[in-house]
Amino acid sequence: MKKISIGSWAYTIGPYADKPVPWEEVISKLAQLGFDGIELGGFPPHPNPDNMPNKDQRDACKKQLADLGLAFSGLAADLWSQHLLDTQDNSAYLQAFRKNLQFCVDLGIGVIRVDAVQPPTIFDEVDAETLFKRAVDTWKICAAEAAAARVRVAWEFEPGFAFNKPSDILRIVEDVGSDNFGVMFDTCHGYMVACTGARQPGEPEMLEGGVVELAERLRGKINHIHLIDSDGTLHGDETSTHAPFGDGKVDYDELMPELAKNDVDWWTIDLCFWPDAWKVTEKCKKAVDELNKKYG
Repeated sequence: MKKISIGSWAYTIGPYADKPVPWEEVISKLAQLGFDGIELGGFPPHPNPDNMPNKDQRDACKKQLADLGLAFSGLAADLWSQHLLDTQDNSAYLQAFRKNLQFCVDLGIGVIRVDAVQPPTIFDEVDAETLFKRAVDTWKICAAEAAAARVRVAWEFEPGFAFNKPSDILRIVEDVGSDNFGVMFDTCHGYMVACTGARQPGEPEMLEGGVVELAERLRGKINHIHLIDSDGTLHGDETSTHAPFGDGKVDYDELMPELAKNDVDWWTIDLCFWPDAWKVTEKCKKAVDELNKKYG
């Protein structure tokens, strides 16, 4: 059976930005609902490297979670203010990554999430080969340093960021070429990439076998999994809509047997930007529990 968590960012950004759910309330409720852990959005107001700069603060946070019978499934590092693809100088990005990597080490978090930072429109400004080289060269460094710290690097592809075609995704992970660097497979992003070609520059690249075929192509390269439905639309014309289970088009009875072939311990629910995420959390937990019984 897989361990089940949920991303804490669902309760702090988007519809919750003006009134985020307090950290203590979130983790207490998740424990009551039978979650195994939480995936930490490492930015205010929840725990992050800047509001917990000291080791004793981080130790207390780790103990607070453990006392509830929970664990951290991963860290969504706050790297969105950085410049990865739109600069030749990756030093600031690497500095921010290292700060978050140390945060992972101190909290006992085994996976750190990264993305391409810049939107797919960056291809209109910089040639493709330069963009690929900037990402690959930087992530090779990240993967090596994270490996030394025993933390895996999981790259989340999605319509809102560069490298959102199936061939791009495969190329990036193969070019980085590290066992410590893999793909975070979010099922709503996988659907939008493979089935709709959302926000893909130039000629859209969709797969006849849809999201299942994409998962097949990435088999063995997936090192973290996010589960949520997709209704085939974009949120704010930017990223995939993260629809609660049953409100979308993903056929989990087709997809999950393939995803289960990857060596992943956690399945993380992602309700990013959903307007009433707090209200549907229990419903989503029950849906994933059923998937866990079948395919975990």
